[in-house]
Amino acid sequence: MRQPRRILILGASYGSLLGVRAAMAGHRVTLVCLPAEIEAIEREGARVRFPIKGRDGLLEVDSRELPGRVDAAAPDDVDPAEFDLVALAMQEPQYGGVRALLDRVAQARAPCLSIMNMPPLPYLKRLPGVEADSLRDCYADASVWDRFEPGRVTLCSPDPQAFRPPGESPNVLQVRLPTNFKAARFESDRDTELLRQLEADIEAARLHGIALPVKLKVHDSIFVPLAKWAMLIAGNYRCVTAGGVRSIRDAVHGDVDAARAVYRWVVQLCVALGANEADLVPFEKYAAAAESLASPSSAARALAAGAVRIERVDRLVQALAAQRGMRLAALDETVALIDARLQQNRATAATAATAAPA
Repeated sequence: MRQPRRILILGASYGSLLGVRAAMAGHRVTLVCLPAEIEAIEREGARVRFPIKGRDGLLEVDSRELPGRVDAAAPDDVDPAEFDLVALAMQEPQYGGVRALLDRVAQARAPCLSIMNMPPLPYLKRLPGVEADSLRDCYADASVWDRFEPGRVTLCSPDPQAFRPPGESPNVLQVRLPTNFKAARFESDRDTELLRQLEADIEAARLHGIALPVKLKVHDSIFVPLAKWAMLIAGNYRCVTAGGVRSIRDAVHGDVDAARAVYRWVVQLCVALGANEADLVPFEKYAAAAESLASPSSAARALAAGAVRIERVDRLVQALAAQRGMRLAALDETVALIDARLQQNRATAATAATAAPA
């Protein structure tokens, strides 16, 4: 086996999926997370449940039984310079809370692989013709990305769907849709080779002779990860309606023609940015996968729970389209609905804060 790599992953919820797959391949992973998550992982390991084709039920992987290792740590307790790769797996609005750690990551010049829905601003600077600075308002706090070198940041389309089962310990994650992570190369061959090593090691790894799903696929095209945008805009963000929230399945199949039109428009935008349509996911394949997504998206659930900030890929796609002279009324309606719900949530939160006893 080749030399194990040290991988730092910011975010233990979705991040534990990539972390466990890397540890299964023999690598050493540190998850940056909250105190309750650290305690649970130290006590019981990181546990990820996978559906296996041709097998009934779920296969639970316990990180303590893997050839690699999964540790957990607080943001102030890690030195990014000690790691070969940093993976960004938190929700975009959360990065303001770990600004000092992000500054250390940038200072260490560590190669960063994002598995966020919202692409880091430095990655967008790698896309030819994109006016990245005009997109800053789409981020909760764009300044957290200012110290990063674009060439050392890449994007991985977070296609696999996973969730924390209600009532379970915070070290447990369950995979709902076991598709693959699709990463764009870094600018440098050396950093890209690191990704290709990880790709090959995950591909070769077995657990009790079983090949697990959710692999890493590395692509030369920097546009391949944009494939997730059409899914998010046609499904995830359309879970938000004037009357409340709905499941991704209902957002897509409640009016499949409307969802298809939105999806294809986003694909056209990606092609206008430079993507090859053959590298993107056909709507029919996405629609078939959406049949199993019976819950609202994380963004819709957060809004319904009163969140005052969420990832705004909807606004980002709208702004990028405007740079290309493109506009879609259905997307404008989605953006307006989410803007209004966030404004309502912020007003409610402000009222509650004012009413709270001193």
